[in-house]
Amino acid sequence: MDIDLAALPDDVETLHNLVRSLAAERASLREAKAEIKRLNLIIKKLQRNQFGRRAEQLDADQLQLAFEDLNVDLARTEANLALSPTEVETTKAQGERPSLPMHLDREDRRLDIEHQACPCCGGALHLIAETVSEMLDHVPARLRVVRICRPRYGCRACGTIHQAPAPERPIAKGLATPALLAHVLVSKYCDHLPLYRQSQIFARQGVELDRSTLANWVGGACWWLEPLQARLAEHVFASQKLFADDTPIPVLDPGRGRTKTGRLWVYARDDRPWNGPDPPAAVYFYSPDRKAERPATHLTRFRGVLQADGYPGFERLGASDKIQLAACWAHARRKFYDVHQATASPVAAEALRRIAEIYAIEAAIRSHTAVARQSMRRSRSLPLVTAMKAWLERQLAQIPPSGGLADAIRYVLARWDSLCCFLDDGRVELDNNTVERAIRPVTLGRKNHLFAGSDGGAERWATVCSLITTAKLNNVEPFAYLKNVLECMSNGHPASGLDELLPWNWRPPVTLN
Repeated sequence: MDIDLAALPDDVETLHNLVRSLAAERASLREAKAEIKRLNLIIKKLQRNQFGRRAEQLDADQLQLAFEDLNVDLARTEANLALSPTEVETTKAQGERPSLPMHLDREDRRLDIEHQACPCCGGALHLIAETVSEMLDHVPARLRVVRICRPRYGCRACGTIHQAPAPERPIAKGLATPALLAHVLVSKYCDHLPLYRQSQIFARQGVELDRSTLANWVGGACWWLEPLQARLAEHVFASQKLFADDTPIPVLDPGRGRTKTGRLWVYARDDRPWNGPDPPAAVYFYSPDRKAERPATHLTRFRGVLQADGYPGFERLGASDKIQLAACWAHARRKFYDVHQATASPVAAEALRRIAEIYAIEAAIRSHTAVARQSMRRSRSLPLVTAMKAWLERQLAQIPPSGGLADAIRYVLARWDSLCCFLDDGRVELDNNTVERAIRPVTLGRKNHLFAGSDGGAERWATVCSLITTAKLNNVEPFAYLKNVLECMSNGHPASGLDELLPWNWRPPVTLN
């Protein structure tokens, strides 16, 4: 309430009412501030659950939903406060607001005063400066019809008719342009919108596109993209250092009236941690089962270091002289973490502390060259690893042979040589988290799609995810990339020039205004 102290009322009753209003407003202010404080404490608790020691006990997606609702509650409470900016305790400092990107279109709206004469004295006004502020606006996506007109010309002399040839369509006799196909693919495989939801969104814009039509478009688009995925796989397997993992994917099995469990196999290369020259990439393959022969087939021509989890199909490949197996310290750590959370075992706590020391060294040498990383690891990490092995062997002899802690120690000791591979090669990472990050989008998509409709649908999932994930690894916007790739390939881009369309070689087309 704004009060003019120079013009306070003389009437006692009016003053009483004024004081009562002020007291009620102050009480409301205290309640609102207490609510803001309570919501901030809940947010901080959730942040501790996400980033603290109990992080692995909460589902990350559910945690983000909780954050969203709490932040909305907090914003609404602050809005109801109706205080001046200096009175509101914001959760983010004003200086932390990110500036709006310069590539966005700007629409200027000029708000000028009505009169160019001073209302106080009537003198002429002159411009001193102007205050400019920006707001982020949204222009809803719009569908449009591209009309292709091809005039026909006839020759009166010989009767010949001349007309420009019809352009190639990415989908034979289809309505979709490359831009619309790219939108459907990115919505389905990057933003995790199933086709039936996309059909509903198009219907709200007045365009009826049946889910079966969208499915035909996806199949036709993937036909163009499959050669590019094959070329991408050649690049990935040409590396001398690979990350590998797999994840389950439910696939509809019409013959049995239920779903079966297929697998998506992911292979990634990423030399950025040691400043390697080659671009990062990831490629996915689908198989209807998890037999060990699947990765053996994928890696037939691979020679080098394979970093993977403890899946026997991967470990079997390490027996050959062509592939050296590097194990994952994150998986080893998880074994001790689970034991510590369940039993508060001091031995598990000590194992976690020792592993954390090794990770601290890795954080300090990230982005160094492979030679420098190997040198620092030999001088700093090797003593810690050597001491840890001796300590684990002593602990295993002193604890009961059956139990989670003994299993965790045996898991580590059985893979000790593979876990120590990073000490002799500066290119090798401490864990397999690179490919774990490549699997995360598949997990999100699985929660939205529930299952793939067929083995072919799962294979298309692998095709598009290979290109989208690799594009994101190379800081390429997926929609613009897929749109341009589909345009080029449907317009007869030569098969010998597929390297030009790989994400790290792709450049956005120049638009002339």
